[in-house]
Amino acid sequence: MTAPVTRPSPSPSSPLAGGRPDAGVGNDPPVVLELDMVTKTYPAEPPVEALRGVSFTVRRGELVGIVGPSGSGKTTLLHLIGTLDRPTSGTVRVTGFDISQLSDRELSALRAGRIGFVFQQFFLAEHQSVLDNVADGLLYAGASFTERRRAAADALARVGLSDKLAVLPTKLSGGQRQRVAVARALVGRPALLLADEPTGNLDSSTGQSVLDLFAELNDEGATIIVITHDHGVAQRMGRVIELLDGLILADSGAPEDSRTASQSGDGRDVDDSYGSDGREVADSYGSDSDNDRKVPPWP
Repeated sequence: MTAPVTRPSPSPSSPLAGGRPDAGVGNDPPVVLELDMVTKTYPAEPPVEALRGVSFTVRRGELVGIVGPSGSGKTTLLHLIGTLDRPTSGTVRVTGFDISQLSDRELSALRAGRIGFVFQQFFLAEHQSVLDNVADGLLYAGASFTERRRAAADALARVGLSDKLAVLPTKLSGGQRQRVAVARALVGRPALLLADEPTGNLDSSTGQSVLDLFAELNDEGATIIVITHDHGVAQRMGRVIELLDGLILADSGAPEDSRTASQSGDGRDVDDSYGSDGREVADSYGSDSDNDRKVPPWP
């Protein structure tokens, strides 16, 4: 059994302390992502309004597709959800943390511990084994070399690649490489899996298998947002948000209060079993030797 990985916790009011999302209201699942009247304007002549008052809430366990044509604001939205940029106005909260209120160091901690990224281009190290590529997803988790490789092996088993641990990415098919990228994104059990055009470089059959994998992970409790220009891909998700000209055109699964939902407090209570710094990586994925392995609830 892997020993728990622990890290010093700075302040409870910081993502570095390993806080968790709001516990939810009543029987509602916790809020993982909240955007409230978010705008993003880029300086130009005239200024470019990429987002013009976008509001929606994503709760734990949702499978969401965000779809729109080029120029609709998808990339800008991706950057904001992924904490790679800050809004011009409005509020973006990731697991309860307002990204505009965080320092760069805190944003990095939030990004590293709470968000798993899957990209169209895979971004795998070609001269490292599949196992090492996934283990690198825990480089900043404070885990030992052995712990990282054990968790990586479990994550790869979860995506059906337990027989490819020593293989180089160049020897894999496109679909297998995307599965490696998914394993790397989920090895730290993030609160949110954010996929950007994950089927863009795959043929239609392989792309469907990746979407099937997302559905399986979502059935286990993972919260997943897929950003795509492909309406067919978006329709595979449980909820579809259509974006056009920086505005939400339609939201198929939003509850009536989702555009104004807010979390009580600042969501920064400390729970060392959840989140980034201070989270436990122990037994995240169970044992490969257990054929009837029970998947633990997603954070």
